[in-house]
Amino acid sequence: MSALRKLVPEQEFALLELSAKFFRGLGDPTRLKILEILLDGEQSVSDLVRLLGIQQGRVSNHLACLKWCGYVATATKGRYTVYRIADSRVKRILQLSREMVAKNAEHLWACTRIPAMKGPRV
Repeated sequence: MSALRKLVPEQEFALLELSAKFFRGLGDPTRLKILEILLDGEQSVSDLVRLLGIQQGRVSNHLACLKWCGYVATATKGRYTVYRIADSRVKRILQLSREMVAKNAEHLWACTRIPAMKGPRV
């Protein structure tokens, strides 16, 4: 049992855990890119596969995570399922994160507490 779990009331700790899980939903560059694409309008899985250049299974897994966390929603259009941003606040979350990243980029790159993502820096 973590020390924090012992210090805070159970309901408060549960909310902290949920909030951390909410942010982990954003903790992948592909999921962030999917959200950026969807800010411009709804897309099908096939559209996202084409735009991202990655396998359909990976796109679907990322979309499932984003949907589960409440970032995206689905609608049926004919034979296709399309994905869209579920809540207008997602745009604000992404904008705020970009602003904070821009201000703290040097510190973020130097941080040794959070492992770096694999792949080149962009």
